[in-house]
Amino acid sequence: MDRAGTALVLVSAAGFGTLGVLGELAADAGLSIPTVLAFRFLLATLVVWLVLGARGRLHLLEGRALAVGVALGAVGYAAMSGLFFWGLEFMTAGLVGIVLYTYPVFVVGAAAVRLDEPVTRRTVASLGTALAGVALVTGADPAGADPRGIAVVLAAAVVYAGYITASRSALATVDPQVLTAHVLPGAAASYLVVGTATGRLATPATDYEWALVAAIAVVATALPIFTFFAGLRRIGASNASIVSTAEPVITLLLGAAVLGEPITPATVVGGALVLGGVLLVQTGTD
Repeated sequence: MDRAGTALVLVSAAGFGTLGVLGELAADAGLSIPTVLAFRFLLATLVVWLVLGARGRLHLLEGRALAVGVALGAVGYAAMSGLFFWGLEFMTAGLVGIVLYTYPVFVVGAAAVRLDEPVTRRTVASLGTALAGVALVTGADPAGADPRGIAVVLAAAVVYAGYITASRSALATVDPQVLTAHVLPGAAASYLVVGTATGRLATPATDYEWALVAAIAVVATALPIFTFFAGLRRIGASNASIVSTAEPVITLLLGAAVLGEPITPATVVGGALVLGGVLLVQTGTD
C-alpha cells in the first residue's frame, strides 16, 4: 500500500479523532453547542472555499444539486454533529468516538434498504459484532457509558449513515470536495438559526475560546477533509476506510492523555468489537 497515501489518511483520522476532546474542552470553557458548531462550520467553510478556490476546483452547484447539497448539510450533517456534541455531555470523548464509529455498519444496512444492495451473512455478522461491542461497553462500564449517551450517539451514527447514503444516491456525479463546500455552510446556517432562536449563540469572548473553535474548524474539520481525499486518491476507497478505523483509537488515547479519561478493560474489548465489525463489513462481500 502507498505509504504517503496511508499517512495522509492517518493524519485525517487523527484530525477527526481530536473532535471529541476539543468538544469536551469547549464545553468546559462554557461554549454552547450552537456556538461551537456555528463557528466550526463557518470557519471550516472559509478554509475549504479558500483552498478549493486556490486550486481552481471550487464551483457553485446549481438547481437541484445546490438544494440537495445545502439540505444535506442543514439537516443531515447538522443533526449528526449536534447529537455527537450532545453525547459528550453524558460520556467521555473516547466512548463517544467508539460508539459513533458504528456508522459504517449502518451505512451498509442503509444501502441495503435504500439502494437495493444485498444483505449478506457478513453484513449481519458485522452489525451484530459492532452492536455487541457497544452493549459490552454499556453493560460492563455503566458509570462511564451513560445509557442516554449511548442512545444519543447511536442516533448520531444512524443519522450519519443516512447522510452518507443520501449523498451517494442523490449526488453521485458531484465531486465530494465540492459537495463538502456546500454541506458546511448549510450546517452553519442551521446552527446560526438554532442558536439565535434559543438565545444560545454567542461570540467566543477570549483568546482561548477562539483558539478552541479555530482548532475544531481547522484541525478537526477542514484539515482531515483534505488529507482524507488526498489519501483516498492514492490508496483507494476500501483501503482508506480500513485505515480510518484508527480514528476512535486516537480519540480514546487523546481522551486519556489530555482529559485523564479512564481506559477500562471493557472499553478496550468493546472498542475492539466495534472496530472488528467495521473491518468485517469493509473487507469482504460474502
